[in-house]
Amino acid sequence: MSLTLVVFLWARPSPAHRAELAASPPKLMKDRVIKTEEEWKKMLTSEQFNVTRRKGTERAFTGAYWDNHAAGTYRCVCCGLDLFGAADKFDSGTGWPSFTQPVAAENVATRPDRGLFMTRTEVLCPRCDAHLGHVFEDGPAPTGLRYCMNSAALKFVKKAEEEK
Repeated sequence: MSLTLVVFLWARPSPAHRAELAASPPKLMKDRVIKTEEEWKKMLTSEQFNVTRRKGTERAFTGAYWDNHAAGTYRCVCCGLDLFGAADKFDSGTGWPSFTQPVAAENVATRPDRGLFMTRTEVLCPRCDAHLGHVFEDGPAPTGLRYCMNSAALKFVKKAEEEK
């Protein structure tokens, strides 16, 4: 009997991949938020830090917002930028919060992600470079897009709280 072991590495990108990502940085906003790794670690939970700063992924159906149906806005957990409106959220069946579009095109940045033996499109916060998730071209109308985000990268503000 033989035993086959498959190992998936969930680590930072390789030096070659980091160089490729640096060659195609996301659009930069005027009011950039730049912090050291230690500053991010102090303000974020370990899961938020792993997802947003290390490009991790939370397990499906475990995040705070995958099944949230309240009215409001989803903001970047790192810098507070408005990212997605609750009206654009839909149940994709994936276990992660999914949206058809951001609140404004300039409020998200994208770049190629060739990790995990596939090519995907990574979604980042253009203000602080936080990893948010990925966007896929299998979403519903009107855009045909599925912005599949990590709850750990988001902060939800209920509509009543926004109006205060």
